Amino acid sequence: MTVEAPTARVLVVDDEPNIAELLSAALSFEGYQVSVASTGTEALDLVRSFRPNLVMLDVMLPDFDGKEVCRRLRQEGEHVPIVFLTARDTTQDKVEGLSLGDDYVTKPFSVEELMARVGAILRRAGEVARADSATMRFADLTMHVDTHEVWRQEHPIDLTATEFNLLRYLLENARRVISKSELLDHVWGYGFHGDPNIVETYISYLRKKVDTLEPALIHTIRRVGYTLRLPREG
Repeated sequence: MTVEAPTARVLVVDDEPNIAELLSAALSFEGYQVSVASTGTEALDLVRSFRPNLVMLDVMLPDFDGKEVCRRLRQEGEHVPIVFLTARDTTQDKVEGLSLGDDYVTKPFSVEELMARVGAILRRAGEVARADSATMRFADLTMHVDTHEVWRQEHPIDLTATEFNLLRYLLENARRVISKSELLDHVWGYGFHGDPNIVETYISYLRKKVDTLEPALIHTIRRVGYTLRLPREG
């Protein structure tokens, strides 16, 4: 596999030594710098000191769960991409995990597929980091690419890395109807092998954050795809 960012830093947070060792070895083999934590407290400290480009975060930890770690990071303004690792595979668990992080992988998992997902997420994050100091606008929606900030009618909108990249692609293609397969290719990456329904899930998340104000900007065109446009343009 070609490593997208060989110097990228990945923090592995898991209290099972065998899994932590397996992930650390696989990531190191791919060329990433790796640090390991076994508790939520250690994870928070390492995010501040190690400054990872991605966190692989077990949901079940000895002190407090991974979702709480994610919430605390977001409250501190940390937008590092997070991949949840868990044995919980109910729909409710997946929806909650995806609403907080950028991917949700259930155990047991394929190491090869997990590395592909890590590469895709880091590639998307890298594209945002390398972007010029661009400001994108549509109607009353504003995105500052370099600072990872979004506003609607001067109200700030807090987005995860994946939500940001999805909205950015919609902004770049405003008024054009984009198919699900195109969104999967350009937002999740050509090597994505997960559930294609993740597109609907993230469109729903964006609507709940972006379209809380009128008029609605994100629209579904049945059997065709999705578009960012004003209702009068329909």
